Amino acid sequence: MNIYQPTFENIKFAADKIKKGELAAFPTETVYGLGANGLDPEAVAKIFEAKKRPSFNPLILHVSSLHQLENIAEIPSKLVNQLIKKFWPGPLTLVLPKKNFVPDI
Repeated sequence: MNIYQPTFENIKFAADKIKKGELAAFPTETVYGLGANGLDPEAVAKIFEAKKRPSFNPLILHVSSLHQLENIAEIPSKLVNQLIKKFWPGPLTLVLPKKNFVPDI
């Protein structure tokens, strides 16, 4: 396993891997995460396999904008928008109903 500094080129390298259905590890606020394209069921299955994660323990989809969130999830109330306005940008976890094209895995 190689560890890369977070340069523009290395972030692009990791993003290219994810676009090809591969996995990439990255630091978060508290731990290292293992990432993949969350809309690619085969890539998501690789995370479950690599981590030996039980299938009943769902993964998180990270988004960088309200537009991305609206594309993957149903936003059921004005409260969600109020939370986003107050806490974004920043680490805020929202548990929302997924849209149908988001894989069940």
